[in-house]
Amino acid sequence: MSEKVLMKGNEAVAEAAIRAGCRLYFAYPITPQSELIEYMAKMLPKVKGTFVQAESEVAAINMVYGAAGCGKRVMTSSSSPGISLKMEGISYLAGANLPSVIINVQRGGPGLGDIQPAQGDYFQATKGGGHGDYRLIVLAPNSVQEFADMASEAFDLADKYRIPVMILSDGLLGQMMEPVSFKPTLTAEEIAEKEKIHLDWCMRPNEDEPNHHHHEINSLEIDPNVLETHVLDLEKKYKLITENEIKFEEYNINDDNQIVCVAYGTASRIVKSAIDQLSEKGINVGLIRPINVWPYPSNAIKNVLHKKVKKVITFELNLGQMVEDVRLAVNGQIPVEFLGKVGGLVFSPDEVIKKIEDNL
Repeated sequence: MSEKVLMKGNEAVAEAAIRAGCRLYFAYPITPQSELIEYMAKMLPKVKGTFVQAESEVAAINMVYGAAGCGKRVMTSSSSPGISLKMEGISYLAGANLPSVIINVQRGGPGLGDIQPAQGDYFQATKGGGHGDYRLIVLAPNSVQEFADMASEAFDLADKYRIPVMILSDGLLGQMMEPVSFKPTLTAEEIAEKEKIHLDWCMRPNEDEPNHHHHEINSLEIDPNVLETHVLDLEKKYKLITENEIKFEEYNINDDNQIVCVAYGTASRIVKSAIDQLSEKGINVGLIRPINVWPYPSNAIKNVLHKKVKKVITFELNLGQMVEDVRLAVNGQIPVEFLGKVGGLVFSPDEVIKKIEDNL
């Protein structure tokens, strides 16, 4: 890892993506992630990469489709309404088994909303915001360091499973500055080695050598029997991901917890601060923080529901989205409460403390 430097989240994830071998990036500007596209515009040409400011979000995601079909490490980014415009293309990417990385720096909604941080895109990201039966691997950072680290992880997961991977950030993480260190930059040879795993399926020039062929990249199947087989094959992949890619953090989880909180991303930082303050008052509260919000760590929540736990409280910057997954995990064993903020507002540690104390 490199020495730590002070960077905005948007710039840190862009730098990390370049170091991880991203040489193709297509996007359209939108706040609060514009620094990301600006950084890529400045830095990609220096590593002989290709940056294109597309004419729209729809164009950008289809450029990603083309580059992914060639087996290259490719990325796009946007914020909430821009991601909505990309949803048809994201469904196409998933249907065609194409690896790619998509970053959503969430803002308030619905509609154009505002440019403040929010978590209102959880349903869209984890339940399939586009059409059809598909999934994305969805990573949810809660610090600038984790935001940057997830760039290389996202590309590796995309390559491993031939799937689009989304990093679900928000306007606070994108704009805030924190010290961050970076993994070493991959060499051209290392990038080529990572991309070599795609040679048996990706689009290639016609060559008169054994096993060098054009490959068809397609998510259209007219025959319903063929389409059913294809969708069931996708489902097998999603089950494999669910078995292997659950990631979460336990914070102050112990046998004396009276309340267990669940929060991800920016919200989890505030909940941690509240838990620390409550500990000083002798109130024992734990936190389960999903790091991958799909696949979801349901068992991690089930496993902490011992006799002393009175309630589970979910904290989100929305009207209640991840709380549905928490309720499914708890399965009626104990009550599940919720505290949310919307409109780009962020709850304070004092508001979290009050919610917890009111439920003791």
